Amino acid sequence: MGRSPCCEKAHTNKGAWTKEEDQHLIDYIRKHGEGCWRSLPKAAGLLRCGKSCRLRWINYLRPDLKRGNFTEEEVELIIKLHSLLGNKWSLIAGRLPGRTDNEIKNYWNTHIKRKLLSRGIDPQSHRPINASAVVTDPKNNAAVNPKTEYSSDNGAATSGTTTDEDLRQNGDCYHSNDNSGLEELNLELTLGSGSGSQRSFVP
Repeated sequence: MGRSPCCEKAHTNKGAWTKEEDQHLIDYIRKHGEGCWRSLPKAAGLLRCGKSCRLRWINYLRPDLKRGNFTEEEVELIIKLHSLLGNKWSLIAGRLPGRTDNEIKNYWNTHIKRKLLSRGIDPQSHRPINASAVVTDPKNNAAVNPKTEYSSDNGAATSGTTTDEDLRQNGDCYHSNDNSGLEELNLELTLGSGSGSQRSFVP
């Protein structure tokens, strides 16, 4: 069985809240506190869903809500918290007094993402966007380009030579002229020509 609905939605108002409804909710919470949102609408004399009352209070009616645009300090704090917490908006909102998780999430998606991208930073990983193209060489701890550059005139590699030991350490597919310790491979390849004749080739 699923969770029962928070209230009987068949007899509740929907849509925009009126000033009278807002005042009813404010007066009730000032007198009794938030309490249980399931029972609050009936106790407050509101024909609203408990979830609707909770969201209306948290996002619009709380007296400690901070109005207006985000400051630069708030934006930088959101970026820092997001790098530590990810998309946990309620936890981030808990560290920005007067701001709601929904407000922060919307501002992140509409403004801060673009701000980070314009700085060349990935909004999810908080790392430089081109950092994935840089790999650190474990021998000298220097950043190197993982893509080998080739000369356009003779096809020779311009990067350093890869040795057999490098291949063994990196776990790459490796075959050397020394067959000791390796199982003998017996591959039979069938080559076909245009005339339909076939030849067998055993390396």
